[in-house]
Amino acid sequence: PRFVDPSEGAVFLDGHELREWDLASLRSQYALVSQHVLMLNDSIAVNVALGQTMDRTKVARCMAAANLQALVDELPQGLDTLVGHNAMQLSGGQRQRLAIARALYKDAPVLILDEATSALDAESERAVQEALQRLMLKRTTLVIAHRLATVQHAHRIVVMDGGRIVETGAHASLLAAGGLYARLYNMGLGGEAP
Repeated sequence: PRFVDPSEGAVFLDGHELREWDLASLRSQYALVSQHVLMLNDSIAVNVALGQTMDRTKVARCMAAANLQALVDELPQGLDTLVGHNAMQLSGGQRQRLAIARALYKDAPVLILDEATSALDAESERAVQEALQRLMLKRTTLVIAHRLATVQHAHRIVVMDGGRIVETGAHASLLAAGGLYARLYNMGLGGEAP
């Protein structure tokens, strides 16, 4: 949501160039879950609410929806437990799910998932994927991923190469077209088509 302005060209949203948008209004429309989760040296509750009015009941609901209730139950001060610098005492999967809880709390209409499961082991990825499915309900979701399994159920997949769009379509149509997506997908499956 406009962290960097383009060096050339323009990005449009609802027919208006992104630079024309009021930054606060623009950012209120988006929630971001990235592979690099930034956390404050504060409580879990503060990290989930992140700059919004604190509603402890809503924080607890979001933690449960992000598959983190067991973690909260184990912590000495529950939601008031300090996570420390960048929540390093939590596992990668727990930090990702904390970011998902934050996105659930924000409840923005557009969700951006930037390699949200790329650094996780299989067990953590399953828990994160379950939480992501709940988060994506009834909202526009942009998934940035190198793991093609992450995007194969998307309504529309945009394939980029060298910073340019080279293909768009649903999973099945991209496979049938035999282009870059199909080649990458087949390489990832050891040459077997689905």
